[in-house]
Amino acid sequence: QVRLVESGGGLVQAGGSLRLSCAASGIKVSIGTMGWYRQAPGKQRELVASMSSGGSTNYGATVKGRFTVSRDNAKNTLDLQMNNLKPEDTAVYYCWWAGSWGQGTQVTVSS
Repeated sequence: QVRLVESGGGLVQAGGSLRLSCAASGIKVSIGTMGWYRQAPGKQRELVASMSSGGSTNYGATVKGRFTVSRDNAKNTLDLQMNNLKPEDTAVYYCWWAGSWGQGTQVTVSS
């Protein structure tokens, strides 16, 4: 059974940084594509970043150059380093793998 647990969210001022982590069980993060999505109030869920099994990455246009997705095969986690955060980054951030979702972690960026 796949289980994804996100952590690392919180409240940060604009310009600050946060690092999210998605701990996976029941799968190996090195297999298949994993991703981070986010959903702000009243908006659709959108792709933030993804990483394929081969290590190729893909980023949403609004986060490119500020966010970095990485994978730790030993810890079996998918991480998201978020720098230069903006108020519009405020959302619940979800980890995704093959149709499975984590419970989400709240990120709030104050201006």
